[in-house]
Amino acid sequence: MVEESRYEDSGALVINPSTLLARVIVRQIIEAGVTDVVISPGSRNAPLSLAFHQASVKGLIKLHVRIDERTAAFFALGIAKASGRPVPIVCTSGTAVANYHPAVLEASHTNLPLLVLTADRPASLRKTGANQTTEQARIFGKAVRYFADVSGSVYPMELPFNSLQLGPVHLNIQFEEPLVGDKSDNWLNDLTITTPKVFDRKTPGTFYTKSTRGVLVIGHDRGGLSAESVQRFAEELGWPVIAEDPLTFKNAVSHASVFLTSKTIADDLVPDTVVVIGRTTLSRSINGFIKTARKEIVIDPRMATVDTDRMADQKFTQLPVIEVQPADAEYAEKWKKYSLRAMKMVADISTWSEALVAREIAAGVPSGTSLFISSSRPIRDLEGFAVARDGVETFANRGLAGIDGNISTAFGIALSSSRTFAILGDLAFLHDINGLLISSEEVKPNLTIIVIANDGGGIFSTLPQKDVPGFEKIFGTPHGRDLVAIAESYGIPAVGVRTQEALIAQLARSGEGLRVIVANMPDRKTNAELLNNLTRSLALL
Repeated sequence: MVEESRYEDSGALVINPSTLLARVIVRQIIEAGVTDVVISPGSRNAPLSLAFHQASVKGLIKLHVRIDERTAAFFALGIAKASGRPVPIVCTSGTAVANYHPAVLEASHTNLPLLVLTADRPASLRKTGANQTTEQARIFGKAVRYFADVSGSVYPMELPFNSLQLGPVHLNIQFEEPLVGDKSDNWLNDLTITTPKVFDRKTPGTFYTKSTRGVLVIGHDRGGLSAESVQRFAEELGWPVIAEDPLTFKNAVSHASVFLTSKTIADDLVPDTVVVIGRTTLSRSINGFIKTARKEIVIDPRMATVDTDRMADQKFTQLPVIEVQPADAEYAEKWKKYSLRAMKMVADISTWSEALVAREIAAGVPSGTSLFISSSRPIRDLEGFAVARDGVETFANRGLAGIDGNISTAFGIALSSSRTFAILGDLAFLHDINGLLISSEEVKPNLTIIVIANDGGGIFSTLPQKDVPGFEKIFGTPHGRDLVAIAESYGIPAVGVRTQEALIAQLARSGEGLRVIVANMPDRKTNAELLNNLTRSLALL
């Protein structure tokens, strides 16, 4: 009996085109050194799903399944962040494809190698009323570095893999029925796994200045540059360092974003030159300070892809060679003076608050830990109230700074780390609650999720909207939900804390798999007032 996956052609049995195409693509992906793939269930993507499953059974690739395409894409994004390797995501046609869009945008604005494989009906069925058929070609627009509308039974992957070095790639693959192949896995024999080719890069260029009153400002994601290379650059430059991520650069000036809210201090520290690595997206005080400099230098690889209109006196897409003068000693001492004064005041915070929680988390996470920080208030509190240190590998979705997909991204990061923490606001937690839904067949990571719970959008209480009519309904958005109970409903151990001592005790626990800590905070208005009072006090230094 002839299997459904085969058809007769001049008396010969031939593998159906959809199965053949899927196998050709999957084989090339494995040979390119890809180690993980994330699939969402569907019928039209069956040829790819089955091919990847066969490869996973043979130990050639790790197969992850997520039923929600949005969480699947952000989960893959987390894997790509932590590993630096391309990660394919596979879905069926229709709305499934659109659910990838937020993660694709984030990948685009961070140059991450997300390989988007969307299954589609044949082109002949488009605009005919065929079920689950829409215009998927170029659905992601300029957010991808390469696109192809693939049909037939063969497709070379060299161009897609070269393009992945610059960001996400989209292959929309037309699959004709039958969609189920035979059970043979001989197509996986004799694989040759190699490292993808790397484009030749231009020489880095030279940064030359006579300025001795300069400052280096490092954006949270460093423009995608490695922490090690940025650290070496900072040491060679020898200027005071402001880091949006103070847990990576131990020689950074602690609490700069807070004490620079003082106009007196900011005026005293006005630089001749500022070098900015990546984007500075967290604090108005830092961005305002940068604008006071006579000259601004920007270093960011994204200026070659998504930030092509970025303004600066001089621009580099990679770390340049440095030719600089020794830093002004008196100027450097001023930075140390203001930082030490701020450190004393931050250390004296005793009121249970978001600032205190940020301080304790920053100090309490062990060295060798991976830490994911969600957008909105948590990442700003870490920037402002963490004492500079190293030993923690930090991650955040700062491409577009959304609160969507944060749990899923943290899960993906946790696959590459022996222990991972994630800090989320309660709205970010609820926004991606499906990220907690994983198959019983999936290995649960060693991940501790800390939720800063203030029953709504706490950041808005610190913004100009705080006093407008209707604030609570349209900005505060209280939800009144028991987050511990919600986590437990997904089968995840959870605990609530309301004191500094309880938080420290929970942070000290290690190696306990997946769990959630809910830090229940005072009401949002009270916390905002405390933050404002603290900022005003620091501004009087």
